[in-house]
Amino acid sequence: MRIVVRYHEIALKGRNRRFFVEKLAENLRRATADLDGTSVQILPGRLAVRVPDQVGWDEARERIRSVFGIANFSRAHETPPDLERLKAAAVESLRDASFASFRVTTRRSDKSFAKNSLAIDRELGAAIQAATGMKVDLSHPELTVLVEVLRGRILFSFDKHAGLGGFPVGSSGRVLALLSGGIDSPVAAWRMMKRGCRVLPVHFHAFPLQDRTTIDKARELARILTRYQFRTRLLLVPFAPVQQAIVASCPAPLRVVLYRRFMVRIAEALAAPRRARALITGESLGQVASQTLDNMAVIDEAAQGPILRPLVGMDKEEITAEARRIGTFEVSTLPDQDCCQLYVPRSPATAATLAEVREAESRLDVPSLVSAAVAAVEEERFSSPLRPAGQAAAAR
Repeated sequence: MRIVVRYHEIALKGRNRRFFVEKLAENLRRATADLDGTSVQILPGRLAVRVPDQVGWDEARERIRSVFGIANFSRAHETPPDLERLKAAAVESLRDASFASFRVTTRRSDKSFAKNSLAIDRELGAAIQAATGMKVDLSHPELTVLVEVLRGRILFSFDKHAGLGGFPVGSSGRVLALLSGGIDSPVAAWRMMKRGCRVLPVHFHAFPLQDRTTIDKARELARILTRYQFRTRLLLVPFAPVQQAIVASCPAPLRVVLYRRFMVRIAEALAAPRRARALITGESLGQVASQTLDNMAVIDEAAQGPILRPLVGMDKEEITAEARRIGTFEVSTLPDQDCCQLYVPRSPATAATLAEVREAESRLDVPSLVSAAVAAVEEERFSSPLRPAGQAAAAR
């Protein structure tokens, strides 16, 4: 089975295009690593994936559909670079197809081929019309025959499946994402993967003061997200000691903002040795009391580097729809005991000031609390596709 993979945004990269294309090829190989006999070849303006026929089109389609950087892809047929052979093969392939109208669209990468794209469109279209009796419709065809003339071969296909777009994971560096058990943060992580980032999720939990449901959800969300980036390190941070110190010494309305500032500090301490260049959160402006501009500004002050908020301008309906599309919604809506629900005040501050937050933190041993949390972190690793039993899951 041959599959033609096409990209769009990558093509705009000019002199850097080769780096992105090679990263895309590498990720396609990872997505099909457990399918023996699969190969990926870089061709002019596209890639070709060969998958053993026994794998099945449905399985191959789902693997390729999960790879960022792909604009669209098609199941393709191959002929030698000969127009008559192309006509015969295309007509034979359409023998049992049902359609009322069609068009032919050719891309000729090999300019040495005797016929140009328009001539191929006309001659192949005439052959298909003569064999099937169906009409040509250049505006709204039921079937489009896609022809790609390459050096030494011609590929043709009849369908085009949408890819995820964006850039290949690993082409834009690493980020560390604050992953709760809710709907928003997995979507934020996924959107950064789409921009080419490799995401390291970090989950803050209050076990043993709360049960392990939120930890279990974080693990399952990490597994789902790993389908899109192939390897994941999940960092689990025990956050209860920090929360207890804040509750014991600081004003109740400031608790949520203080929690977030400590999460930022701890996350940055974890990010630095792992070469993550930014923090990612699932915050959406105005969605909850802590996610106001005033509070975001105060939270950001605790950071040394950038905090990116991919969802900041999205509403809950938009975020929920995306969570359903990427497969995280069902897990995110399972009941749990999120650490931010622990010791939440009745009236959290919506416009905390830096002065009052700093005054509250002056009562705490901030460096010691951060260091203790970092020292207690547990790391779990995930890989996709799953390796055969007995092989360790690798994550770098």
